[in-house]
Amino acid sequence: MPDNLRKIVVLILLFLSFFFRLSAPVRDSIIIFHTPPAEPYKKLILATGLVESKGDTLAYNPIEEAAGYFQIRPIRLQDYNNRTGSKYTMKDMFDYFISEKIYLYYASKGSPYELEKISRNWNGSGQMTDSYWKSIKEFL
Repeated sequence: MPDNLRKIVVLILLFLSFFFRLSAPVRDSIIIFHTPPAEPYKKLILATGLVESKGDTLAYNPIEEAAGYFQIRPIRLQDYNNRTGSKYTMKDMFDYFISEKIYLYYASKGSPYELEKISRNWNGSGQMTDSYWKSIKEFL
C-alpha cells in the first residue's frame, strides 16, 4: 500500500471514530470493599497481656494492687483519669475493653514502630525494664 494511501486510510478511520460512541458498560450498583481496620499495636497488646497476666482478664496482683489483662496499677489509672477526665475505677480494669483503651492511650504516645520504648514505658523505667522487654520480645 503506498504511503499516501496509508495516511488517507488512517485519517478516514480517525475521522469516523469520532462518530462512534465508545463507552464502558453501565452498572447500576456500586461496590464497597470492606477493609479491616489497621491495628498497629495488635501484636504488642497480645504480648503485653501474656507477660503481665498470662492473658487472664481477671488477674489481680495484691502486692502491687494491679488488675486485669494489662495489670494496671492504681497510680496509672489515676494518671489516666486525670489526663482524660474519665472516672474509671480499679474494678473497671477487669473489663478487657476498658483496660485496652487505657493501654492504647499510653502506647499511642509513641510510634507503633517503637515497641521496645512502649513496653519499657509501660513497665516502668531504668534497668528493671530490660528483663521485661526480653519477655515481651518472646511473644512478638
